[in-house]
Amino acid sequence: MESDNSILKHMLESMEQSENMTSKQLKIVEAAIELIAEKGYHATSTSEIAKRAGVAEGTIFRHYKTKKDLLVSIVIPGLTQISAPYYANQFVEEVFEPSYERFEDMLYNFIKNRLAFAQANLPIIKILFQELAFHPEIQTAIQTIFTQKIYPAINRILDYFKSKGQIQNIPNESIVRMIIPTILGLVLSRHLLQSSKDWDEEVEIKRTISFIMKGIGK
Repeated sequence: MESDNSILKHMLESMEQSENMTSKQLKIVEAAIELIAEKGYHATSTSEIAKRAGVAEGTIFRHYKTKKDLLVSIVIPGLTQISAPYYANQFVEEVFEPSYERFEDMLYNFIKNRLAFAQANLPIIKILFQELAFHPEIQTAIQTIFTQKIYPAINRILDYFKSKGQIQNIPNESIVRMIIPTILGLVLSRHLLQSSKDWDEEVEIKRTISFIMKGIGK
């Protein structure tokens, strides 16, 4: 079954169920995410959020004292506490649990998964990158999720392919430092930095895999 990659959809559904939020509050949160992703936090006004949500500006201030309260009390917890753990589990299940004959096959699935995820969640990803440096709670959440959920799965699959003699017997921490920034660079270039460029995605994926394997492959 094809997974639902929409963080925003999952976050709003979870908020509606667990936080007992009204339809107006959900529209405010959705509008805030869209606008902050488009323009940045500081360039987005509460009047714009209200207009996009189809509510009066006073409605926002009945629920949240300031624009920062909206971001900090709803958007950030929604991303870091509700959606991020859910999608980390999904990522591990889809990328690291299947059986692979070759390490390159795992890398291909890894990259395709992250490209599709980024495409489905550009507004959320933009907010995370825009606000990462300014909100320690985002940094802490990402570090915790990576350490507790993703890194153990990466460790297992690296050890497996080392045992098959397909990758070099160097520390897993070093391999991760080589792989993750390379794949992240491809994803960011494809969807954020050079999104208007003509891309042959399959060619770029194969080039990226070739680059990684020349560094860690046997």
